[in-house]
Amino acid sequence: MRPSRLLWACCLCVLLAIPVSPSAQDQSGSVAGVDQDGVQRMRVIGGNYFLKPNRIVVKVNVPVELVVSREAGIVPHDFVINAPEAGIAVDQDLSTDTKGITFTPTAVGTYPFYCKKRLLFFKSHREQGMEGILEVVR
Repeated sequence: MRPSRLLWACCLCVLLAIPVSPSAQDQSGSVAGVDQDGVQRMRVIGGNYFLKPNRIVVKVNVPVELVVSREAGIVPHDFVINAPEAGIAVDQDLSTDTKGITFTPTAVGTYPFYCKKRLLFFKSHREQGMEGILEVVR
């Protein structure tokens, strides 16, 4: 192989090996669908400092079930929504097994969800981008 081709091949391998940061990935919002039983359901996955989707839209006064889990790994994560003004109080550790979180939002608005975990003196997972918005609409 000629040296220039070898250089291009090495550069391509390096570029393919660089992980894409979660903020650069497609994390557009998702509208929770209402199932036949009248419950809005949405799947949420946490991982290496991301929550996907990072924007969830639900209807006010309609029950919500978020089915949450995390990717495999040793770093612990959780899922928090602290919005008592909307009837929402969630603080759930995430595991590779799915867990259902249920609530009924009582007020229209936008409410942050995030991972509150932090390792010693490092930035919290939320400060590293592991957060999103729950948008409650009419």
